[in-house]
Amino acid sequence: MKAKTPAQSLTVNTEVVLPNDTNHVANLFGGKLMQWVDITAAICAQRHCGRVVVTAAINHVSFDNPIKQNSVVTLEAKVSRAFTSSMEIYVDVFVENPATGAKTKSNEAILTFVAIDQNGSPLPVPPLIPETEEEKQRFDGALRRRQLSLVIAKRMKAKDATELKALFDKE
Repeated sequence: MKAKTPAQSLTVNTEVVLPNDTNHVANLFGGKLMQWVDITAAICAQRHCGRVVVTAAINHVSFDNPIKQNSVVTLEAKVSRAFTSSMEIYVDVFVENPATGAKTKSNEAILTFVAIDQNGSPLPVPPLIPETEEEKQRFDGALRRRQLSLVIAKRMKAKDATELKALFDKE
């Protein structure tokens, strides 16, 4: 299976925040943002592996800044690491200034997707070759995030989480 780069999975989705998408203080509903994030990340994962994918986990979502009604929101997703049958997808959320076109990072999310066959069984996915410095940092961090998730889910013993131990055992 031929390795791919994060750029090959890049998925960009642009939305406008309509009145129906907002809460009582005219900010985007967190659940609506999560819907956009999940859809964008799913397309990204599917582009990487060329298979049907399902969301396995939403590992992290930040709501750092409120997004106001009428804002133009751009979501940019890339695969940050591929494992055996799963992929970590990193989604950056930007709000665009309509007058200048300048984008400001507002939120981010990290999700895990699994490639599946017609019976719902996991399928192998292509390896990932990070290119940029940011892609390399996200690639390295993905293994730590994966091990932490597995430990929390009790699918890995803490003593076996080598990447997590390396954070604390600075000899």
